[in-house]
Amino acid sequence: MSAEPAATMTRENQRDRVLKSVSAQHQDLSRLSETLHANPELGWQEHRAAAWTADYLAAHGFEVESGYLGFPTAIRAVFGTGSRRIGLMAEYDALPGLGHACGHNIITAISCGAAVALAEFAADRDLTVELYGTPAEEGGGGKIELLKKGAFQGLDLAMMAHPSPVDSAEARPYAVAHNHVGYRGKSAHAAAYPDQGVNANDAFIVAQVALGLLRQQLPAGTRVHGIQTRGGEAPNAIPEKTEGRWYVRAESLAQLGELEERVQRCFEAGALASGCELSVTPESEPYSEFRTDLRALELYVKHAEALGRDFDAPPEQATMNRASTDMGNVSQVVPAIHPYIGLGCFPAANHQPEFAAHCVGDAANLAIHDGAAALALTALDYLAT
Repeated sequence: MSAEPAATMTRENQRDRVLKSVSAQHQDLSRLSETLHANPELGWQEHRAAAWTADYLAAHGFEVESGYLGFPTAIRAVFGTGSRRIGLMAEYDALPGLGHACGHNIITAISCGAAVALAEFAADRDLTVELYGTPAEEGGGGKIELLKKGAFQGLDLAMMAHPSPVDSAEARPYAVAHNHVGYRGKSAHAAAYPDQGVNANDAFIVAQVALGLLRQQLPAGTRVHGIQTRGGEAPNAIPEKTEGRWYVRAESLAQLGELEERVQRCFEAGALASGCELSVTPESEPYSEFRTDLRALELYVKHAEALGRDFDAPPEQATMNRASTDMGNVSQVVPAIHPYIGLGCFPAANHQPEFAAHCVGDAANLAIHDGAAALALTALDYLAT
């Protein structure tokens, strides 16, 4: 890649060069996004998504390590050997039954576009560009597992941009715990021998009533929600086994720990009342609150606004920035930003089929262009100041 010496490059030249790179990639980035969208894969199963992302970066001169740190659907792609390190996060897992209703296909395309644009500056900016394909953000805590094995350490800045109905600059996600809840009782014929049964569905009902009553006493800004995934096998058999998945959210990991104790007692109440055995198993380690690097965020907002982005949406439309993310755990270790880039589709919002439909098309492609350019320009300015 050709490079103009840093000493002679003006900010205007730098911006033009980034925009030229992103524009040159735009058709391919859109195609990558659309391919991911048409082929959704759940967390830890993103084999094709990881391969397509790796292929895109390898074609642009990146050295790609697939199966990064022993995780089959994680990748690390590197360009340059400089002492300054920028990390871009690509998420590509989809949602059960909803596909790419959170727009992770757009995240991957944005991060790939920004990484390739930054690679053009690697030689003259003493820069190493690193893109991480991070599995299982939707509940599996892929970034946390990568962190535990040493990923992301020493980055000067970690970045990604997440699609949303509207633009929103600062991530303020809840800390969250994801738990699998199960009750085991004893089956029996519901008509002939009901007194011989121990009803595991009753346990879940008691627990959910207790949780509903608990909500009145919960601190503002906390959340408790979940689903029962198994309620029994037949209407004429006392349910022997029931299962569910429950999330607890709070403003910080410290507050989350206190809240989880109270939620646990609600599930214990179900077991006590019904006579069932209770099991609560974490599905991942807790996701942390986010620590935003304000200097980097100010630079992102400046560049995004110059591209025509508007951060003045009504607050009730911009609440996607409260959504929990394992990027919060990364932000506790290295400087990080996680802005939200709007598709202009409110009231269609994340985790709805209507939002999935907006994650391809003209608005999605514009978000890819603007997100990639804004992240790349943010990184260059951040390292220069």
